[in-house]
Parts: sequence; structure tokens; C-alpha cells
Amino acid sequence: MSQLNQEPCFLGIDAGTTSLKAALYTADGRLLAQGQEEYSLLTPGPGIVEMAAEVYWQACCRAVAAALAAGGIRPQQVAALAVASQGETLIPVDAQGRPLRRAIVWLDSRAVAEAAHIAERFDRETVYHVTGQVAVVPTWPACKIAWLRDHEPDVFGRSAIYLLLADYLLYRLTGQYVTDYSLTVSSLLLDIQAKRWWQPMLDCVGLGAGQLPRLVEPGQALGQLSREGAEATGLRQDTVAVAGGLDKVVGALGAGNATPGLVTEMTGGALAIVATLDRPRFDPGRRVPCHYHARPDTYCLLPWGQTAGMALRWFRDRFFAAEMAAAPGANLYDEMTARAARVAPGCDGMVMLPHLEGAACPENNPSARAVFYGATLSHTRDHFTRAILEAVAYMLRRNLELVEGLGASIAEVRSIGGGAASPLWLQIKADVLQKPVRTVASKEVACLGAAMLAATGAGRFADLDEANRVMVQLGGIVEPTPAHAGIYQAAYEQYCELYERLAPTFRPGIGATHE
Repeated sequence: MSQLNQEPCFLGIDAGTTSLKAALYTADGRLLAQGQEEYSLLTPGPGIVEMAAEVYWQACCRAVAAALAAGGIRPQQVAALAVASQGETLIPVDAQGRPLRRAIVWLDSRAVAEAAHIAERFDRETVYHVTGQVAVVPTWPACKIAWLRDHEPDVFGRSAIYLLLADYLLYRLTGQYVTDYSLTVSSLLLDIQAKRWWQPMLDCVGLGAGQLPRLVEPGQALGQLSREGAEATGLRQDTVAVAGGLDKVVGALGAGNATPGLVTEMTGGALAIVATLDRPRFDPGRRVPCHYHARPDTYCLLPWGQTAGMALRWFRDRFFAAEMAAAPGANLYDEMTARAARVAPGCDGMVMLPHLEGAACPENNPSARAVFYGATLSHTRDHFTRAILEAVAYMLRRNLELVEGLGASIAEVRSIGGGAASPLWLQIKADVLQKPVRTVASKEVACLGAAMLAATGAGRFADLDEANRVMVQLGGIVEPTPAHAGIYQAAYEQYCELYERLAPTFRPGIGATHE
């Protein structure tokens, strides 16, 4: 066994929508090994998305075991762990901690009537300034709990504690019912400024405060693992469990974005932006949610776009079918972007609106639809590819302008997610923003961020600022091209005007696959 593999290490777990990842890091941020387990969501009916809680737990156990085996890591080397997870996935458990039904996954939108009822009870401004959320929607856990009350009264009556996904995994690991502020922001149950459960909302859905976990700061040490948790994962019982957080903000932490002035943009299937703040800031137009960060007493604006990398995938699947069939398994994105790089900036006058499934921030228009505008006989398939790349950059710029307009400074933009692997896309973003865009070395920033929380909570670092300086390794900087500033300014203005002119034509049911 190498000397490296005898060092104390820290375990970061990221429980995502379709897979769970576990990664082991040294105290200086070096990745030792990782494991991953995939799972399939259950969709038994319209708007219903579920998963057995045990599937999440078994995936966690297998991923941790795989990481230990892959790195030749002895259990006694793992000093501490923390869990990051998707938000809003709800797991009701009984007095013995047993799930009473399948988890209601964050994507689940069945609670339409309950969301409407809650929205009637509370003024939108009140909801926004208390919870940070711009609207009451069926996916929020408060609405899901109300749905259980109305449709599954037996489950509702027997529910001793309502847990989110990271809470449930921590319970299985430690036997404790705890949650952190960053994970619970979008539950509609938390007062994000007072940092306590919001009693009027609890009363509205029929909850007592005793039916919710203990609130703690991200990075707070929770004690050792339970005997059952240690045996199931192959870890030692003296491994310290530490509170983690919402995957988006923990991922921002893993990219070194934990102080005001920094912005993280993650271009995956969707576009997720984290703009770090020293205090809560609220948009008078209620266009962007305000969240609690993974760094204690720090907040962030969290605008997002529904279709970013997903738009590129849609175009590949629909219009590159022959190439995909000819070379199954090949990375066609590299060929697509290489060809798009030959197209001049601005796409020779073509502009796309990337709203294939509605528009999120800042438009918040579920009826919006995608548009390619300005096409001529001279445009090729490569123009359409580049138009998609540029459209996501315009969407990013529009949200960053909103953030700056609310008083948040942007000293640096850090790019993570699958889109950060494309040099062309990074350059387009830098040119559209006319700001430098920096990458980070880690490809699994949520796992790294969770490991940073674990290391800090276990006392390896004095605080997260020290962990940031030591564990985060930055990548290169992509500088904007000054010669492209005018081109992209004109194209961006056209992008904004195009949406504003078309907005009145986007109506529910017109070209929509769902509402």
C-alpha cells in the first residue's frame, strides 16, 4: 500500500437525481478514489416521480464500499464524511425511523391543488421574504406534505418525522434526525433569516415542529456513526459525521465559491448559477430565489435555466442520428463543437431562444418555447449548434445582469459541470459576458465540497475559508476576446428583444407538451 493511501482522508457523498457518488479526498484536496451507483426513478402516473428510500441507502452503501475498494483505503483512514443531496425529495418515516412509503422525488409535481391552496393562504411577498422562494409550486416539500394529508391520511397520521434525502442518509449513518439550513430552504418550511421553522406554514399543512429534524449549520459535526451505519457502509464507527447541504451550494463550495464576489455557473442538463452574498438579498420582481449557502451565515442568489446542455443533447439526438448510428458510443459533442467553432461569432445573424421546456429565471414563464430566429439559406447545421451554445451564454448573461442589479458584485465567474469541458463554450461565455471565466480542477465539485465540510467539521481546518485555500485547485482562465464584444453585444440585445416581443405569443397549451 502506498504512503498516499495511508493518509487520513475525507468522504464526500453526493446523492443526485439518477445516481449517488462517493469520493475520498486527502486533506489537500487530492482525489483518492470514488464509487458511483445509478438508480432509476419510478413514474407510475402523470406528475408522479418516486423512489424507494432503501434504494438510496443501498446505493450509498455500495458507492462507499466501491470507493474504499478502488483506492485501497482502509476504513480507519476515513476521518469524517458529509452528504450533499438534491433538494425537495421527501421521505416520511415512523417513530422507529422506517419509511412509510416511497420517497416523493423532487421532480414530483402531483401537489398542484395543495400548492394553489397554500398560495391562496400566503401573500407572495411574505413567502419570498421568509423562505426565499419566488412562488409556491407543487414540488416544494410543504406542498407534498399537504398532499399526503389530503390523499394518504394514514401515512400522514403515522409520520413521526419528515426527512429530505440527505437527512435520511444521515439518519441511516448516525441514528440522528438532523437537517441543515441550505438543504431545507426550498421546503417552504424554513424562515431563512430567523433560521428556524416557519410556524405559520407548519400550521397551514398540519405539522408540529417535533415532526421535523433538528436544524444545524452546514459543516456542523454530528458525532460518530452508529454501529448499524458503520457496518452497512464498511466504515468504522469512530468516523465523524458532519452536516452537508444542498448539492448546488455544496458544489459551489467545491469550486471555491464561498465568498461574496464569486459566481459559479454549472452547465449541465440545466443551467444553475450560484452568486454568493454576505446577507440575504431579495428581488423586487421576485424573479430569482435567495438561498442559504453551505458556508455558515452566508447566502446566495440561485437563478437557473431549464434547458442548457439538455438543448444541445436534444439537437444531437434529433439531427445527428446518422452520425450516432455510425459511431455508437463516440463523443459526438466534440465533433459538433469543433464544427461549430468554424462558424463566426454571432452565427451570421441567427439567434436562439433556448426555452425548450419553458423559461425559468429571470422570465419565469413555463409557456415559453424555443425559437431559432434569423435563419437564411446560407445557414448550416453547424450554425444551429453554435446558436445553442451562444443562447446558453446569453441566458447566463441575462441572469448575471439580474444578480448585479440586485447589488451582488461579480469579481469572477467559475464554470463547472459538463459544459466546462468544452473550450469553445467557455470562450463563448467569456466573450458574451466580457468577463474572465475560470475552470476548476475537480470534476465532482459536490463530492469535494462535502469532503471540505467533513474536514472542517472534524477539526482538520479552522473554518471553510482555510479548507477552500487548501483543498480547491483552480484550473485555467479563459479571457474574453475584445474584438468580439461588439458582435455579442448586438446579438445579446437581439436575444433579449426577441423574447420580449414573443412573450405575448407564449400561452399555455400553445405548442406545450405540459403545463
